[in-house]
Amino acid sequence: MLFLISEHPLLCALALLVFDLLMWHLVSADRIYWKVGARLVIFSLFSVLLFNEGLNPMVPAQWVDDVPRHLAATGLQITWWLFAARTLTVLIVVALMQRVGHTGRLLQDLLGAVIFLIAVIAALAYVLDLPVKGVLATSGAMAIIVGLALQSTLSDVFSGIVLNTTKPYQLDDWISIDGTEGRVTDIDWRATRLQTAQGSMAVIPNSLAAKAKVINFSRPSDVHGLSISIQVSPHARPQTVIDALERAMIGCRSLLAIPAPSVALKSSGSGGAEYEISGFVASMALKRTVRNQLFDLAFRHLQASGVSLLSTSESATPQVASRPRALLESSNIFSTLRQDEKDTFSQNMTLQTFRAGDVILAAGEVSDHLFIIESGVVSVTLMRNGQPLEGGRMGPGEVIGEAGIVAEQAALANFSAKTFCTLYRIENSYLKPCLEARRDINDAMKNLLDVRMHLAQNLTREVPKPIAKKRFLQWLRSRA
Repeated sequence: MLFLISEHPLLCALALLVFDLLMWHLVSADRIYWKVGARLVIFSLFSVLLFNEGLNPMVPAQWVDDVPRHLAATGLQITWWLFAARTLTVLIVVALMQRVGHTGRLLQDLLGAVIFLIAVIAALAYVLDLPVKGVLATSGAMAIIVGLALQSTLSDVFSGIVLNTTKPYQLDDWISIDGTEGRVTDIDWRATRLQTAQGSMAVIPNSLAAKAKVINFSRPSDVHGLSISIQVSPHARPQTVIDALERAMIGCRSLLAIPAPSVALKSSGSGGAEYEISGFVASMALKRTVRNQLFDLAFRHLQASGVSLLSTSESATPQVASRPRALLESSNIFSTLRQDEKDTFSQNMTLQTFRAGDVILAAGEVSDHLFIIESGVVSVTLMRNGQPLEGGRMGPGEVIGEAGIVAEQAALANFSAKTFCTLYRIENSYLKPCLEARRDINDAMKNLLDVRMHLAQNLTREVPKPIAKKRFLQWLRSRA
């Protein structure tokens, strides 16, 4: 090996370049620090070979009489300048990634272009011994001509640099630029690309994005606001509506407690009153689901308070159906009862009230009655790994205690009042003959029990602890 290096140093230098190219393309991109370290070592060896052979990149090659050797030496000297520019560019890229991440790609490309331009000029001046002043003067005149011709494009380029350094948005952020809303998929030299909610691609020039009003819905990353508007009858008392909507907010577990959600009366007139629920969620993906859930909860809690959503024509006559009868009508389980059966059922339902924090049905208790929530929010708590875990929240129209009725099983969860609650109680002594006579209701309650047991098992399943990976130094200490 030493003989080969001493006899054919130029071939060894060329072999180092080939090895560097292979290493850079074959080694995984995740090992960027290994690749940079290897490139520094290869560049150092390449420089040592050239300087030991007398090929100083600062002066032209001296073998003018030996044309093939002279050309090879000149090529290696020019390659040294380009190799040095590439190595310096890689080091700058790694340093910038620590500060600006991958969003600074545009700035990295610009710095790399400037470094390569300097390397080319240096190679022309030192290796080829060309008059650099003339080259610079010519290139300056050409730069002015090209700059005037590409004025709008250059504006996009420098605006892109500003956007990448100030970072009003990044890749995968959901933003709005002058009313165009979408997810950022790419930021290149000329434009910012957004994927809209309709699946189309919007291309916005960087110069326009730099001057436009930008709304970033993804900042901060863990708090995202949402709001819904509810219109109700102008004859409903505002405090009654606000109390019902506050219970709807409490019933939605996905809303963040901090910042706290709120309800406000936006406007009121002869045509109706408009209320707004505002809150925050932890993820953009939750916004649509939580909005739909809030609308459903608001409808149920308003209905439980005797307030209806605004329609085109309000009924002048009050509803004659009692609240127990209305609960049976809206229930997914009891809605199939005949009218006379609903009348009889409603007469055998007893109203009970619970204060916030009261236990409605304790875990492990076999219930001999069924509860239908009339108003309020009920919290469902399970035990996982010895710690209490809130598995869900229930609202008007939902039932409690079906496990003891259809299967004589103990309740898997603890049901407690999250707010002041009113529930209607149906005794098993009255309910059992009905279930025997109506198989459809019995099957509906069994299906409900199966779904809830499946959810409870998934929530209480123990999560396996991740095995900590031992690092190399820890392995050496364990062997010592």
